[in-house]
Amino acid sequence: MKEYTDAELAQILDKDIFHMIGEAADELDLDCYVVGGYVRDIFLERPSDDIDCVVVGNGKVGDNPGIAVAKRLRKKLGRRANVSIFKNFGTAQVKYYPDGVTYDPENPNEGAVEVEFVGARKESYQRDSRKPIVEDGTLEDDQNRRDFTINAMAICLNKDRFGELVDPFYGLDDMWDGIIRTPLDPDITFSDDPLRMLRCIRFATRLNFMIDDETFEALERNANRLKIISGERISEEMNKILMTKYPSKGIVDLQRSGLLQLILPELSAMDMVETRNGKAHKNNFYHTLEVLDNVARATNDNITPDTLWLRWGALLHDIGKPKSKRWDNLQGWTFHAHNIIGAKMVPNIFKRMKLPLDMKMKFVQKMVDLHMRPIAIADNEVTDSAVRRLVNDAGDDIDSLMILCEADITSKNQVRKQRFIDNYQLVREKIADLAQRDFKRLLQPCIDGNEIMELFNLKPSREVGELKQYLKDAVLDNKVVNEREPLMALLMEKAKEMGLC
Repeated sequence: MKEYTDAELAQILDKDIFHMIGEAADELDLDCYVVGGYVRDIFLERPSDDIDCVVVGNGKVGDNPGIAVAKRLRKKLGRRANVSIFKNFGTAQVKYYPDGVTYDPENPNEGAVEVEFVGARKESYQRDSRKPIVEDGTLEDDQNRRDFTINAMAICLNKDRFGELVDPFYGLDDMWDGIIRTPLDPDITFSDDPLRMLRCIRFATRLNFMIDDETFEALERNANRLKIISGERISEEMNKILMTKYPSKGIVDLQRSGLLQLILPELSAMDMVETRNGKAHKNNFYHTLEVLDNVARATNDNITPDTLWLRWGALLHDIGKPKSKRWDNLQGWTFHAHNIIGAKMVPNIFKRMKLPLDMKMKFVQKMVDLHMRPIAIADNEVTDSAVRRLVNDAGDDIDSLMILCEADITSKNQVRKQRFIDNYQLVREKIADLAQRDFKRLLQPCIDGNEIMELFNLKPSREVGELKQYLKDAVLDNKVVNEREPLMALLMEKAKEMGLC
């Protein structure tokens, strides 16, 4: 973080777009400020394209001052800009293409700069809704309604005060101290708009800040208010928390505040340890968070479209353990088939949270279902047959599965941990060798189900499935080469045994 004088802030904002916004506001006798995340990120030395402006006063306009400045800015920018007006919300957005940037109809947002405008306002809320009742207000009113002090700072864009910082709630001090705090009474802030509770935890996680004690206590008191928030908004914040550098921090805060019990009760229920006859199982909640952070560490430098869903896979990989937990007098605590149980729980969780039910959900299911397979292989002799089966079942997601399974090595026994690491390396080497020899193409027997039905005059049935699986197992176990003649001989032998010929 770095602190700047007003003169230094003016230099940082010495860009055509900010001067043109200031000119548009001056021409209308309005005060205009850049606010929120853009200001915060200047001091945190983080890049930001999120430009939000608040406009104060009536000036020479008859309508919303924010919309008026947006329209005037659009005229100044000319044909390279367009303005979208949202009268119901009292906001406007100007999108323009800076000099040197060419509009691409296939990628209309590429290189574009967007500036959001709103008139200064004050808000009040009804108990059963997070939709505010809005009235015109002053800059102070507008800063009062902001969620956190670090987001309530404003920098003036008018010519005579260009670069002047307005920080009534000492957001700059809170950034230096690494604290998330609400500008006003946190109970009012969170009760008015309960989504701010998730934003509070998300900002603390993303910035690695602590939540102020009074603010955190308000999270606990108002947790039940989250029930008026839609699943879509909740999952959007959860996704952002999962995509931070250390997502476990956010999940712990959700659990401590009582919010996780409302969002993911299945995960919250894992935060316990049961002891019987002097034997205790590990806390599967904190084990899960260790795995989640391990996956984040492995993917932070290489974000792909699957990264978010791999992190969801890590978060849910042991979700079936509470339901599968059993006590065995000889073995102690067991969690048999928790991967299968967990995979069956994923669709209901995704449906409830309004997460996608398409291939993304199926990817998470696959991660949960298969996460024990490489561990079982690595705990024994790493055979070609076992690796072939793993590659066949994981398909194109084999690398993601291996990242998850390597992240699942959290044993405190360093000798056992190193053995797993060494064996996983051997598994990876065998996977690479199989890929190099194009085994993926050879894993499916060249005699398919249609031919089997035609040969033995069968309809789709259990017998057809059994014959297909028999041939597939023979190929996977390398008992026979995947060629028609030897496979046909094996098929006829098995069919005769089954009484089909």
